[in-house]
Amino acid sequence: MAAPALSIRPVTTKADTKAFIDLAYRLNAGDPHWVPPLKDEVAATISPKKNGWFSHAEAQLFLAERDGKPVGRISAHIDFLALEMPPEQGFGPGTGFWGLFEAEDENTAKALINAAEQWLRNKGMTRALGPVSLSIWEEPGLLTMGYDHSPMVLMGHHLPQYRGWIENAGYGVAKRLVTYDLDVTHPFPPIVQRIVDMGEKNPRIKIRNINKAKFADEAKIILAILNDAWSDNWGFVPLTQPEIDDVGKKLKPLVFEDLIRIAELDGEPVAFMIALPDMNEAIKPMKGNLFPFNFLKLLWWLRKPRAHGARVPLMGVVKRLQASRMASQLAFMMIEYIRRSATANYGSKRAEVGWILEDNQGMVAIADAIQSKINREYLIYQKPL
Repeated sequence: MAAPALSIRPVTTKADTKAFIDLAYRLNAGDPHWVPPLKDEVAATISPKKNGWFSHAEAQLFLAERDGKPVGRISAHIDFLALEMPPEQGFGPGTGFWGLFEAEDENTAKALINAAEQWLRNKGMTRALGPVSLSIWEEPGLLTMGYDHSPMVLMGHHLPQYRGWIENAGYGVAKRLVTYDLDVTHPFPPIVQRIVDMGEKNPRIKIRNINKAKFADEAKIILAILNDAWSDNWGFVPLTQPEIDDVGKKLKPLVFEDLIRIAELDGEPVAFMIALPDMNEAIKPMKGNLFPFNFLKLLWWLRKPRAHGARVPLMGVVKRLQASRMASQLAFMMIEYIRRSATANYGSKRAEVGWILEDNQGMVAIADAIQSKINREYLIYQKPL
């Protein structure tokens, strides 16, 4: 008998959206290191009403089916701010994206990628980058190293066969992203400690906790530093206020004042660093569902998290200081202060820093100085359309 025909169709109904979300849980069920994300969070990510990224972007979700059974999914999307970026920084005119990719087999993968590419062509795009799910600030890239351990909070984890399927579809590597793992139970090397000690004696420098009671004001300070610090990086797209507002609602329960630091120089905020306790440790057993009782378990955990790991997803130093010794000194001071808090107050034993562009020399130098090691690799692929 002939194999059932494969069909690719756009997601248009609530039932389609549920099938789109649920598919990942079935396809990844056999991977002990996959962390099932909370389904409500996934639904918010793909909802134009709940994700501020849609204020400057549009997306189309696709489902692949055989005999009415979902066997794959993909998003095709355009970020209008990315279209305005200089091409030498990775995006620019004609650049579209696909992401949220899952597939049961290679034929399904090829058909889904073709559908995403055709949608992008119809929108006038001449180049596809993927996977990027959905924003470059969310989960960019395909995991290609680090399958043997679970990801930390807000990081992706993918089946190893996806790499071959994407490359067989004609894609080449556009950029390599890495994360660094380090033991935080011991002080950093003596040279780093000396730099921190010198900074503590400098009356011009102040490293402070954020004030959660003034969360909106602190978020504006961090946003201003971030957009300035990252503006020359590959793949940069400025974060907008709607995105910050929505991310703030999502992450506010994970915000702990002593794990987010702002560095001031002569009273001016010039750098920041964010660390998050690894909530994946708490949600992994929940299999994506908050109800009926997991909601209470998560609330209890969030009251006083005790996590083996912590992740540093973002840091930045204003551009005018980036070539100076002051930049690295501020970075080392914030890392050390957060290390002390994470171990003393949250039980952290290891930290993950990243993602980091592999050619970001400043960040790579800092990672090397604190003796961290690359533990995960993500590749962003590209293909002309």
